[in-house]
Amino acid sequence: MRVTSHGRTDVGRRRKNNQDAFLKDDLLGFYLVADGMGGHAAGEIAAREAAEAIHDMVIRGRDVIEDFRSQPICRESSRSIGRLLESAIQSATYIVYGMAEQQPTNRGMGTTISALLLAGAYGVTAQVGDTRIYCVRDGEAVQLTEDHTLVNWQIREGVLSPEEAARSPQRNVITRAVGNKDYVQVDTQLISIRPGDRFLLCSDGLHGYVKRQEIASIMRQDLPAACEEFIRLANERGGKDNITALTVEIHG
Repeated sequence: MRVTSHGRTDVGRRRKNNQDAFLKDDLLGFYLVADGMGGHAAGEIAAREAAEAIHDMVIRGRDVIEDFRSQPICRESSRSIGRLLESAIQSATYIVYGMAEQQPTNRGMGTTISALLLAGAYGVTAQVGDTRIYCVRDGEAVQLTEDHTLVNWQIREGVLSPEEAARSPQRNVITRAVGNKDYVQVDTQLISIRPGDRFLLCSDGLHGYVKRQEIASIMRQDLPAACEEFIRLANERGGKDNITALTVEIHG
């Protein structure tokens, strides 16, 4: 299957610098969005360095990807390709944490990560934080990732209702990040894919303003137009944060 993609990032209407980053590699079938955090431009550094480190590690694991593509799927191959992304993100965690330890002004810097690897008839997602991945299929958008946020945990535990969570002053507090410690738990999952599927990887500066039902409609456009529309809507509706949209389409 052939894959095409398009990405766009915007500083938004309130921030002075852009701490988001994205990476796309159609030949490898690898896509990533990162949302950095930390003062003195530390968030920008964390997002950029993590994205590059993860990409490099996935490239080094091409033999794992090729083995997965060429053999019938089994439990061991599924675990191997999931471990590839998990190990890549752990490697980035060590790098960003080490950089922060060496530079006092960057202490506490980190980044979220949402990554997607396409391999044959399957995709693998890897998640840390509150950036998101959506799959649009048959006119419906489905969120593939789970936000690692305090309010999402409170909803699961029955402490808050979704309506209360939407109004909570703690709704942007994340519970996992790459780089603020020397280890992070990474959620991975294997999904089946097919021609016609489209994916949106985005930062919270986008999904905080766009409803899931709107995503499928916007993604009917060609990929560059969809990215432009996502950025426009997020800015029009407030633009309080950096905004990143990375769109991917699978062709037959």
